[in-house]
Amino acid sequence: MAAMRDLVGWIETTAISTDIKSHEWIVPAVQSIHILAIAVLMASIVMLDVRVAGFTRSGEHFERLTRRYLPWVWSALPVLLVSGLVLILGEPERELLNRFFWYKMTMLATVVVLTLLIQRSALGSPAQRLDQLPAGRRGQVRAIAIVSLVLWFGIITCGRWIAYA
Repeated sequence: MAAMRDLVGWIETTAISTDIKSHEWIVPAVQSIHILAIAVLMASIVMLDVRVAGFTRSGEHFERLTRRYLPWVWSALPVLLVSGLVLILGEPERELLNRFFWYKMTMLATVVVLTLLIQRSALGSPAQRLDQLPAGRRGQVRAIAIVSLVLWFGIITCGRWIAYA
C-alpha cells in the first residue's frame, strides 16, 4: 500500500494531473463521456448476453448476434480506457487507493476474457442458432454469458461505490 501511496503522490505532482485539477470542468466532462460509453457498452452486452444466456428467445444465428453487438462493445472499451485514465490522472487518490476501483478492474479484466470467449465461440462455429449448438457447448456459452452479465453489473456497482468509499 505504501508503494501505491507513493505512486499516487507522484501522479498528483505531474503536469497533466495538475492541469486536469486546475480546470474544474474537465473531470465532470470526462465523467459524462465515461458514462455515455458505459451506456453504449452495457446496452450491447445486455442485448447479447441475455440472448446468449437463453433468457429471451432469438431466432438469430449466434454469429450474427455477436457481429451485431460486439463491435459496439469493442468500440466503447477504448473510450472507457482513455476517459478512465483521465479520471485517474485527475483524481489519483480517489481511484487508486479505493478497493472498489481494484474490484472493478479485476472484474473488467475477467469479463473482457469472457467476452472474447463468447466471440471466439460464435465465430468459430458454423452459422447456427444458439439452440442448434451441441448441448455441452451451448451450456458453456450460456454459463459464460450469465457470468459476464453478473460481472458487468458488478463493474457498474463498484464504479458507483468508488464515489462513496
